Amino acid sequence: MKIVVVGGTGLIGSKLVTKLGEHGHEAVAAAPNTGVNTLTGEGLAEVLKGTSVVIDVSNSPSFEEAAVLEFFTTSTRNLLAAEAAAGVGHHVALSVVGTERPPGNAYFRAKIAQEKLIQESSIPFSLVHATQFFEFVRRIADEATDDGKVRMPPVLFQPIAGDEVAQAVGRTAVGTPLNGRTEVAGPEVFRMDEFFREALAHWGDPREVVTDPHAHYFGSEVLERSLVPDDGAALGQIRYRDWPGRDELPK
Repeated sequence: MKIVVVGGTGLIGSKLVTKLGEHGHEAVAAAPNTGVNTLTGEGLAEVLKGTSVVIDVSNSPSFEEAAVLEFFTTSTRNLLAAEAAAGVGHHVALSVVGTERPPGNAYFRAKIAQEKLIQESSIPFSLVHATQFFEFVRRIADEATDDGKVRMPPVLFQPIAGDEVAQAVGRTAVGTPLNGRTEVAGPEVFRMDEFFREALAHWGDPREVVTDPHAHYFGSEVLERSLVPDDGAALGQIRYRDWPGRDELPK
């Protein structure tokens, strides 16, 4: 089966292309550096010829409110139109656990707009909502740093390895369209402030982690369960302490 992975040269996309290929599928990476641009429509008609499934794991290069909304709405409209013309039978999109819950932020609002376009299209679809990836832990700490201190809310946090996100998306893509969503998360639930306190200590990072109930997470405050899935989510098996990439993060 031919499966086109939009964002196929990125973190999750490259893992997907490899895993799908190992299972005998013709997995094609679609990204600007492979000649496919969903914002302009360049290369879409060509790459989608003979495609059964499209997986969209692309991400906005900017999280600024107008830019991120423009990226997800424009690219999704272009992609869905090209898929309809090519007769694609299944559209799979990777999204984020908690997008639909208050309080929202600009990124979550853009993802909601993307999901609405997918749900309203004529193409059978599946949405995979994932919790935060282990691979972005360092970036989150950096984003939360203020005056040399890392400010973290004491809310629930359930991150997952990127490999297991790719596995979940791949399984969904080769299955029957859900015409709905599924959730995937890591096997362990932490308090966010405690998780980052331990993570920074492991890296030998001298920054102090300060517990702050009003700390922002990518632009907004979060509630107790804003970042964790509902009951029934599929759980990964890789624990953060056992994840090989934990020791590869910048010292």
